[in-house]
Amino acid sequence: MKVDLISEHADPLAALGGVDAGGQNVYVSCLAAALAARGHDVVVHTRRTALGQRAVTLPTGVRVEYVPAGPPLPIPKDDLPPYMAQFAGHLARGWRRRRPDVVHAHFWMSGLAALEAARGSIPVVQTYHALGTVKRRWQGAADTSPRVRLAAEARLGRQADAVLATCTDEVAELRAMGVPAERISIVPCGVDLQTFCPEPGGRPVPGRILSIGRLVPRKGVETVVRALAELPEAHLVVAGGSADDKEARRLAELALTLGVAGRVRVLGSVSRHQVPALMRSAQVVASVPWYEPFGLVPVEAMACGVPVIASAVGGHLDTVAGAGLLVPPREPLALATALRRVLEAPELRFRLGRAGARRAQERYGWPRVAEQVEQVYRQLARGSATELLASGS
Repeated sequence: MKVDLISEHADPLAALGGVDAGGQNVYVSCLAAALAARGHDVVVHTRRTALGQRAVTLPTGVRVEYVPAGPPLPIPKDDLPPYMAQFAGHLARGWRRRRPDVVHAHFWMSGLAALEAARGSIPVVQTYHALGTVKRRWQGAADTSPRVRLAAEARLGRQADAVLATCTDEVAELRAMGVPAERISIVPCGVDLQTFCPEPGGRPVPGRILSIGRLVPRKGVETVVRALAELPEAHLVVAGGSADDKEARRLAELALTLGVAGRVRVLGSVSRHQVPALMRSAQVVASVPWYEPFGLVPVEAMACGVPVIASAVGGHLDTVAGAGLLVPPREPLALATALRRVLEAPELRFRLGRAGARRAQERYGWPRVAEQVEQVYRQLARGSATELLASGS
């Protein structure tokens, strides 16, 4: 099949850890590669952010094409809606030359562009990665999303040919938005089990807690810093963003106020190939965002055999429950209690690490995930072919 993935702000080749570069970038990159490994012709379309960016064909066979939509420079994703018509026009012109069998849009703005460009002639699959209703609920006035987002997401769910939810909790949110149940399929995010795997005989650093991901308030790193004040023998490593980020400076000031500055180390952004070793260096990975559509970090840590403590929200309710510890979001004392349990109990760490690795291997390998996504694609492609035959085209 010819499969086009639309990822307007999340370039699969971008460095991770920035404000708008995280799990979606990884998802698109890995899904594209896994689909290509299954024999599909895969193209990823993402917005051009610099002059001279040219299409790239990766060793996996995936082609990444840069769409000229808006000025050729980085733009916060919340400021991109005015350029989606231009993005859609570029896609439509390209699809007249090479018509894909299915289009898979990632994030709501990609969905708008995909639907406009496809105009009902190509099946469109929508994966939201995050929902505006959930973001608004948790962030309130701090939510910087465009005002049109909530209505646009609801419309997308009704107009897309299929919607892929990444967890059970998301299905409930989609149904509340009016998305028809028959269009929703649950397909989780995946993990590279060759890269993220246990290290036999590995020796994690005693007392090390790792927090890794985008350095933005809703990721809950503040909760981990506050919990650290209750754990005098522990220290925290934070990977993501940079030491000069506004959030990093805020966290540094908080750590100083709490008297734990000497036990908090901010690494900034780390390269993808460094992440597995960094995870295995920790005795526990803490991932406690306020809300989380899926949460790749806990699954990657579980695949490495590292104990995980996560907030009891979103995708964590599917992935971590029963294989790690769940705590309420934004409650430092509850997190400190859970961290103390894990750090002080080698047998518990061993048990959680083994359970997490087993679950990741059984459910979240990319070949398994890509097969489930492919099943949705083929159902839509068959339906499209049937409609063409019925119309006599």
